[in-house]
Amino acid sequence: MTSVELPDSVQPVGHSGARVDIRQRPALAINGWLGVLVIAGCVWWMVAAVGSGWLWLPLVVSVLILTALEIVAPGQTAVVQFFGRYVGTVTRAGFWWVLPLTVRRRVSVRVRNFETDHLKVNDADGNPVEIAAIVVWQVADTAKATYAVDDYRNFVTVQAESALRHVATSHPYDDTTDTGTSLRGSTDVVAAALAVEVAARVWIAGVEIVEVRISHLAYAPEIAQAMLRRQQANAVVAARTRIVEGAVGMVELALNRLSEGGVVDLDEERKASMVSNLMVVLCGDQPPSPIVNTGSLYS
Repeated sequence: MTSVELPDSVQPVGHSGARVDIRQRPALAINGWLGVLVIAGCVWWMVAAVGSGWLWLPLVVSVLILTALEIVAPGQTAVVQFFGRYVGTVTRAGFWWVLPLTVRRRVSVRVRNFETDHLKVNDADGNPVEIAAIVVWQVADTAKATYAVDDYRNFVTVQAESALRHVATSHPYDDTTDTGTSLRGSTDVVAAALAVEVAARVWIAGVEIVEVRISHLAYAPEIAQAMLRRQQANAVVAARTRIVEGAVGMVELALNRLSEGGVVDLDEERKASMVSNLMVVLCGDQPPSPIVNTGSLYS
């Protein structure tokens, strides 16, 4: 799980009130079945108080307790607000009796994921590319998610796309030298950098990033054909380089074995001719047609 904590000394850009300084804390919650027992006692009280002037009191108590009962499902929390003041969060699943006259907002702490739109950006070399990512995230601080931002879901989506654009423009699509970091050749490195980037942007909303993975990566349609031809040319050059390196090694091995074994004694001219013939045979695209020399070596 990727989590980035920025120091409190870091000030947001803009006025000093841009940050909502609030943290999650547990809310006072009693077993809800105890509240049910109190309501049952109030009902008995109302029956006993019929005809008296105290009937309203157990009725009010019953209504207050009934409206304070809360059911929290697994993976869910209840953020409790009392007359505009945050008093805590019920994080344990079950049936609870919380503070009366409060407003409860349910916030899910389950792991979620979404895929960003296919964004069109320019890579570090200025080539237009299309890129998308899958972001796996989870609410870690329900108070920040509720009060620090207006809509934490939309906040995560927008910040993830912003971070994806920034990371995509910081790396080339492909590294022809195979010595640096590229979007296509260093997917794990780019994904890790993207996860840190997204986490740094959404921590203010009480959200933790579990994982970020690149789900789509391609050149933009207007340059896709040109880039495909370039990749094919690079592949051909790389293959030819390997073939030449192998052919040179085989020729060198053949000359050394002939010389060491005393099979034949070749002068420099014949060595050059043999090297030329072997290189043509080993590096040619088509199989050579052999010519058998039935004469002497020098005829």
